[in-house]
Amino acid sequence: MNTEASATQTRVETVEYRSSAGQPQEQRKVEVIHQHQHHPNTTTKTKTSGGILTEAAAAVSSTLESAKDALSKN
Repeated sequence: MNTEASATQTRVETVEYRSSAGQPQEQRKVEVIHQHQHHPNTTTKTKTSGGILTEAAAAVSSTLESAKDALSKN
């Protein structure tokens, strides 16, 4: 059984706006990388609400890590 997942990435260039209390708003260009996982042998378990939520949580975590990595490079 092949359990490997293939991943594709979508890179999005955007602008981040930040401001501290009482300070002017700062603007800088950032790149966000969305990683999409393709699981060729998706089981019935992952199609249940619990499985879908688990996959969604993993996707959010991955996206946040990618954004954190991108921001730390600037």
